Amino acid sequence: MRRGKRSGLYTIVAVHSTARGPSLGGCRLWAYDDARAAVRDALRLSRAMTLKAAVANVPLGGGKGVIMAPANAPLPPRRRRAALLDFADLVESLDGRYITAEDVGTSSRDMSAIARRTRHVAGLARSRGGSGDPSPLTALGVEAAIRAACERAFSDGSLRGRSICVLGLGHVGARVARRCARAGAQLIISDVDEGKRALAEELGAAWSSPRNAVEADVDVLVPCALGGLLDDQSVARLRCRIIAGAANNQLADDLIAERLQEREILWTPDFVANSGGLINIAEEVNGYHAAAARRRVLGIGDTLREIFDRAEADGTTPLVAALEVADRRLRSVDGRAAGSLVGAAGARL
Repeated sequence: MRRGKRSGLYTIVAVHSTARGPSLGGCRLWAYDDARAAVRDALRLSRAMTLKAAVANVPLGGGKGVIMAPANAPLPPRRRRAALLDFADLVESLDGRYITAEDVGTSSRDMSAIARRTRHVAGLARSRGGSGDPSPLTALGVEAAIRAACERAFSDGSLRGRSICVLGLGHVGARVARRCARAGAQLIISDVDEGKRALAEELGAAWSSPRNAVEADVDVLVPCALGGLLDDQSVARLRCRIIAGAANNQLADDLIAERLQEREILWTPDFVANSGGLINIAEEVNGYHAAAARRRVLGIGDTLREIFDRAEADGTTPLVAALEVADRRLRSVDGRAAGSLVGAAGARL
C-alpha cells in the first residue's frame, strides 16, 4: 500500500496466492469511506480470485489492485492518469508476482497507460497483442452458468420463455441482458442509473428499481452489480428459483449459502459463474487465440455440472462443493494449503 507520489491517492495491491502461478486481479478505481475499507476490499477480492483461478484450472493465483478515488469529488483526467502511473509503479515493484487488468472503474485504455510503467499487465487491446475487453467473455460465461443452472433446476437449459431479472447494467450486466434477450427470455432489468432505462426499451424488457428487482418473481435472478447483495434480510424476500450472475462476493456471509439451500434456491457460486474474463485473460499466457478462449469459457457450464453433482452427492451446498474443487487443485500444486479453504461450516478461511 502506497500513497502515490504523483496523485497523492492510495494505491493498494493484495496478493493472496501464487501457488499456481502469478496472481492476477483487476485494478479497481473506487471511492471508499476510508483506507481500511479499501484494504478490506482488496483482500477479500484477491481471495475470490484465487478461488476463481483454481476452479477454472488456469495457471494463475489470486490478487487484486485498488486505487482509492477521492470521496464525493470527481477525479480530473490529469490526476486520474497520475494515479494510474502511481499504481503501475506499485505493480512493477512486485517483480511479476502480481499481474493487473481492468476492473470496476478502469478500462483497457487505462491498462495501456499502466503498461507504460510495467509489463505486468493483461487485457490490453488486441492491437497491442492482448485479449482486449474481457467483459464479452465474462458475459458469455454467465450465460453458460445460467443455462447449466436451468438445466439442473428445470431439466432444460433453454432460456426461451424463462423469466430472468438482471440487476446491474454495467459492461458485463448489459451484455448478459442482451444475450438473455436474444435467447428468448422474458426480461426484467434494473440499475441505480435511471439512464439505463434506454436499454429496457431496446430489448423490450421491463424496468425495475434495484430494491424491487431483488424481490422479482422470476426463474433466475442475475446479480451483476457490486457484492454483498445476499444477506439474511434479502434472502428472506427472494422469489426466484436460481441465482447466477457476474457480481463478485454476492454472499454477505458464507453461511448465506445454507439459507439459500433451505429455501430451495439454487445459487451458482459467483467465482465460477463470473470466471469467463479470467479464463479469457489466461489465454494470453501462451499467445491469445479467441476461439480457444471462447471454448474454455463455455466449459464453465461443465464445471458447474460437476459442482452441482458433487453437492447433491455429499448433501452440501454448491459453495462448499466449489471450494472443495478449488482446495483440491491448490493442494495438487502446493502440497499443502494454508488450512483448508473449507471450514466446518463451509466458511472460507
